[in-house]
Amino acid sequence: MLHTDLIATIPELLRRHAAQRGAKVAYQDATRSVTYADLERRTGNLAGHIADLGIAPGQSVAMLLPNSVAWMEVCFAIARAGAVAVPISYDASEPEIAYRLADADCRLIVTTDEQAGLVAKLRGETPSLATVVLADRGPRDATITALRLEDLLAQAGKGTPRDLQRLDDPAFIIYTSGTTGRAKGVILTVRGMLWVVAACWAPICGLSESDTVLSPLPLFHSYALNLSVLGVLAAGASEFIMERFSTAEVLQHLATGRFTVMPGVPTMFHYLLQRAKEENARVNGIRLFISAGAIMPATLNREFEAHFGVPLLDGYGITETSTMVTMNWPTGGRTLGSCGFPVPGLAVRIVDPVSSADVPLGDEGELIVRGPNVMPGYHNKPAESAAALREGWYRTGDLARSDANGFLTITGRLKELIIRGGQNIAPAEIEEAVCKHPSVLDCAVVGIAHATLGEVPALFVVPRPEVQVEPEAILAHCRGQLSAYKVPASVHVAREIPRTGSGKIMRFKLKELLA
Repeated sequence: MLHTDLIATIPELLRRHAAQRGAKVAYQDATRSVTYADLERRTGNLAGHIADLGIAPGQSVAMLLPNSVAWMEVCFAIARAGAVAVPISYDASEPEIAYRLADADCRLIVTTDEQAGLVAKLRGETPSLATVVLADRGPRDATITALRLEDLLAQAGKGTPRDLQRLDDPAFIIYTSGTTGRAKGVILTVRGMLWVVAACWAPICGLSESDTVLSPLPLFHSYALNLSVLGVLAAGASEFIMERFSTAEVLQHLATGRFTVMPGVPTMFHYLLQRAKEENARVNGIRLFISAGAIMPATLNREFEAHFGVPLLDGYGITETSTMVTMNWPTGGRTLGSCGFPVPGLAVRIVDPVSSADVPLGDEGELIVRGPNVMPGYHNKPAESAAALREGWYRTGDLARSDANGFLTITGRLKELIIRGGQNIAPAEIEEAVCKHPSVLDCAVVGIAHATLGEVPALFVVPRPEVQVEPEAILAHCRGQLSAYKVPASVHVAREIPRTGSGKIMRFKLKELLA
């Protein structure tokens, strides 16, 4: 049953819970917590200041913050100001941050003292970025003048929160890797995001005000934004936000009996199971684990549930569909290794990638999706939007098959994305960075299997004539250009990169070399 009462604007949800459960803790991290009443008040204060600073409705505000209560407050305040939130990974590299700030035309950024020097440098490259707001983290630089986040949250400004956001207005720009190598900004709406909460997290997973969620997910990802941020708010639940995943810390939290639900990606559950077996660790109070972001191996799913005695529900989602497309249910039987049934209300087809005709039952084809959770398009990329959205259907680029009972299984990808522990990596993005190294003539990246991460990138490089390539120097260069998870796991020197007549890389031949 669709929980339509959960589909409301962020200001409306904040007011609703402040009135109904004002003293209840909404979000908590390792240093502080915020109640629903204080969350409504503090986000209103910050939203008023954002308006005072000249940020017009529909303009973009960047968030470069670690997982924290402050992250939540800033996200909701941006919505209340009628602006568009642009979450950026706190661990992103300088080129990645610069690209997102410029591409989204960000007018204001909220970050920390740790990042203040970098942001001051990047302001010179981003003409639109007029204002910086800093949160307390790391030493303050007296030479940098900026507004303080806590002051803006604690004190009302001259203006008031606009609270004019409509359900179908662009609310978020989430950057996801694409096969072109440049990250694409996916435009998401509150209606699309909360439709997933109302059709999936609430009816299938039972998310409600009775739950206390333990979230180790990176909040800038659409999966976490949907479940750990908006899902918890819509349901009126409570949540503990981990700054980053730690196997030992998660097991300590789960032993307390405080938590009822934990979302994660398959890699996290692999590490938890491995550590729990070594220490004979158990959990108390938790009723459900949720996995998305990458394919869950059937063996891992089976062994995890056998050890912990708690369901681990696997689903399939993508940023362009506001996350979830399919989900396993806790009742009615499951086919382990599949990603479950289509979320109710969502139209799903498996088609021939060339003809777009539906394939026979059991055959492999491209998964395409239509529904209220599908993105309006990519930010400032009309050609890419038109290619991905055809007659209302989003072409996922993923290969799938359905069995006679309707269970869907993801079998591969038309796209060349590498999914490392739930993180999407475009080979072309790594290749673009590597080709900037002075000793590299040509290069290519392929995904190779990894026991715990699913896939990792392997790099092939062709040196310039009479130049010797040092793999460690190439990796050091990558660390300066890319997020840590995108850095190749290995470097291989090659004489040439095999290509088709049109210049496309024949990646399968490189994989054959590794095999």
